Amino acid sequence: MAFALAGASLLLLSGCSMFSWFSKPAPRHPPAELVQFTPSKTPQRVWSVNVGSADNYTFAPAYTFDAIYAAAADGTVVKVDPATGGEIWRKNVGMNLTAGVASDGHTVVVAGEKGNLIALDSDGNEKWKSPVSTEILTTPVIAQDIVVIRSMDNQIAGYDANTGERRWMVPYRAPALMLRSSPGIATIGPTAIVALPGGRMISMMLNNGAIRWEVPIGEPRGATELERIADVSGVPAIYGQGVCATAYQGRMGCFDVVNGSVYWVKDFSSKVGVSIDESLVYAVDTADKVYAFSNLRGQSVWRNDKMTYRDLTTPVPFRSTVAVGDAKGFIHFLSAYDGSFKARIETDGSAISTTPLVAADRLVVQTRAGSLQAFTLD
Repeated sequence: MAFALAGASLLLLSGCSMFSWFSKPAPRHPPAELVQFTPSKTPQRVWSVNVGSADNYTFAPAYTFDAIYAAAADGTVVKVDPATGGEIWRKNVGMNLTAGVASDGHTVVVAGEKGNLIALDSDGNEKWKSPVSTEILTTPVIAQDIVVIRSMDNQIAGYDANTGERRWMVPYRAPALMLRSSPGIATIGPTAIVALPGGRMISMMLNNGAIRWEVPIGEPRGATELERIADVSGVPAIYGQGVCATAYQGRMGCFDVVNGSVYWVKDFSSKVGVSIDESLVYAVDTADKVYAFSNLRGQSVWRNDKMTYRDLTTPVPFRSTVAVGDAKGFIHFLSAYDGSFKARIETDGSAISTTPLVAADRLVVQTRAGSLQAFTLD
């Protein structure tokens, strides 16, 4: 059955109730130098907004039909006009933040330090605040008036988007050692698809948290806890009847969204997620080689290995290209047909560590230094 699939650092976390942080080791491989090429596309920056630094966290902007929302580590939340970049409002929630943003156009949710979930209305006024079990690094999602979160102790919970009341909670045992990363959550219809440390992906009902199916993306294996890390990477990518994900030291797999049956799987290791267009699934391996696979059976279509060890983001299809950010603040535009370079543009020189966001005819990125920028591509 043919289908297309839509749409971390390597700091490590030890234990599940008490956290110990390890410094990121010096890279064993230098990042590849920028390849020189003759551009055939012209990216243009159409607006830029200073949101605020991400500090040691990762913040992903959210797009609704009439706004882009973004947040920063110091508690700042902004609502921006996607066409002009004009600030509609800017608020500070009064505490440092660790993840965000989610919005359904009516409620805006961010994660606060020490395990707090904070909701604003579309005008920036606080709706509610609710404590959760531990720190949240995964961006929450909102669907069918339910806010779904996964905290660092691997508890998944659903909260009423209007009142903040916890509706359900499903505990999952956290592995002894896992990446300090943010396996993501996606929603489709009445279900949430949740990526987990330990290499599992689950489908659960939004209304009550009931598990519909569970599949392995990465099976922990190896002699040491480090070798056994197999966390699912990024946000599961959903389109039609298919859902696809990949894992660190694991596999890439595509499954039926209703019952979890396998479409195809293959060995693959990645620190970031996957994305799609009409015919291809795009992924980046741990050496930062960019791949395109057929969404029918997973055959490799092309590979770009000219950006190795540049800490690439999830690649995103955008206007006949595939856009991917890197740790030096560059956005690279590759041909969706063969992976060749089509264009490149620099942001503010700091890392782009979250998946670029497609907002209508704009590509929006948020940098670690706190710049929210939108681009067109001609």
